[in-house]
Amino acid sequence: MPTLVLDLSITPDEFLRVYQGQAKAVSAISVDGRRVQFPAAVLRPYLLHEGIQGRFEIEFDSEHKFAGIRRLN
Repeated sequence: MPTLVLDLSITPDEFLRVYQGQAKAVSAISVDGRRVQFPAAVLRPYLLHEGIQGRFEIEFDSEHKFAGIRRLN
């Protein structure tokens, strides 16, 4: 399956918009320069007091739909 690696730095205040229903998706640029958009809710398990920080790998299915995410560091 295709994957993309990206570095995320999302503050707690920015992620609060997800809980308030104002944001449904995250748009980011991968380390190789491609823009990707994925459901914001998939990041909830990675939310800490300081927000969401780190390098993540996103996996897509054969139809380029989100299939999974995992933290790399």
